[in-house]
Amino acid sequence: GLEANVFHFGAAIAACEKSGAWAVALGLLGDMARRQVVRSTIACNSAISACEKGGQWLRALQLFSEMADSCVEQNTITCNAAISACEKVGEWGW
Repeated sequence: GLEANVFHFGAAIAACEKSGAWAVALGLLGDMARRQVVRSTIACNSAISACEKGGQWLRALQLFSEMADSCVEQNTITCNAAISACEKVGEWGW
């Protein structure tokens, strides 16, 4: 059969982002790890955005932190998605 790769997972997680299906997006990221598919910045950004749309600011920040811990590149989109997740629930503490 067809072996899922980073592009397949990325497309599925992007679909989750559009619908706010944060739990499914996080499940797919877990599947990536179990199948030893390296997480991409794009897949993680989509998952963070899915969490943001679902009001899951803490999970968004956990994923943001996991990206740094696992050496997945964070970019402007990553930071904006994490900030937006916090902003929506008033957890932006300066």
